[in-house]
Amino acid sequence: MGRTDLPAEQQEALRKAIRWEWFTIGYTLVTIVLIAFVVGGSQAMKTAWIEDMLSLIPQISFLVALLVIRRKPTRRYPYGLHRAMGVGHLVAGVALLAVGANLAVEAVMGLLRQEHPAIGTIQVFGQTVWLGWFMVAVMSLVTIGPFIYGPAKAKIAPVLHNKVLYTDADMAKADWTTTVASIVGVLGIGIGWWWLDGAAALFISIGIVHDGWRNSRSAVLDLIDQRARTHDDEERHPLHGRIIAALEAQPWVREAGVRIRDMGQVFHVEAFVVPHRRKVSVDHLEAARRAIAAIDWKMQDVVVIPVDEVPGEASRGDADEAKVETAPAVRRTPET
Repeated sequence: MGRTDLPAEQQEALRKAIRWEWFTIGYTLVTIVLIAFVVGGSQAMKTAWIEDMLSLIPQISFLVALLVIRRKPTRRYPYGLHRAMGVGHLVAGVALLAVGANLAVEAVMGLLRQEHPAIGTIQVFGQTVWLGWFMVAVMSLVTIGPFIYGPAKAKIAPVLHNKVLYTDADMAKADWTTTVASIVGVLGIGIGWWWLDGAAALFISIGIVHDGWRNSRSAVLDLIDQRARTHDDEERHPLHGRIIAALEAQPWVREAGVRIRDMGQVFHVEAFVVPHRRKVSVDHLEAARRAIAAIDWKMQDVVVIPVDEVPGEASRGDADEAKVETAPAVRRTPET
């Protein structure tokens, strides 16, 4: 009940995640400074620059949430503070969504006004050099980092079941599209295609909006207690089936169902069991609870409830899942 500790494998994964997040923050700050020196009049470069600043939000949210979720449950917060990870996820998503939408509007208005951005020249060792070449060089260097820390975080996220870390990794892996778009915009200005810069800025903005929408949607669904899903939100979490199998393996259980809520990195589990007999001992219920808690480290809180019939909204065994999924939910009162 209320566990905040982690097994050895997850502790090591968490240490790696923290190191990679700090590395990402340091790398991103360097790229922000470099881009600031060459941003010039390109709208695509400005948008990419802002996108780099926004990319710091998931890392900061992850590190701040870690300071909060390790606190044990109290009477004031009886479920612990694991939701802080979900709140951080939501903050990151809303920030990306709002700023991305604003940048997209600016890009569209620039195209409609037919603004012709200009990129000047600078003197380097007595030679006049087009600033656009420095923009391309800097943005080419910027692409290196995400190809290193993006896959590294993607490997760690499933181990920790951390959606903030996963979306951060996924955004990093897609950062090369932002960089390529900004380079295309700069080269477009160089060859006289002024509209290509605005189009690149719009493309980058749409990418930011997409990341913001995906993060916000995932965070909101978890905060309003959708059924627990995998770290990438692709499917129902397999622990549903494993829990039901563990319950139905108990000789006194005739049928079982489960409700699992994702608290940000751990799960709260409500298991419903229909016993063969009307009377169930406390020892039987405690044994079932311990069996569930032993399945996986993510079982942060587990309760086992004897009922006459499994509630319609609870997950069932894989064989019955398709039938129950489409049936209307009917709430029944547990046996007391």
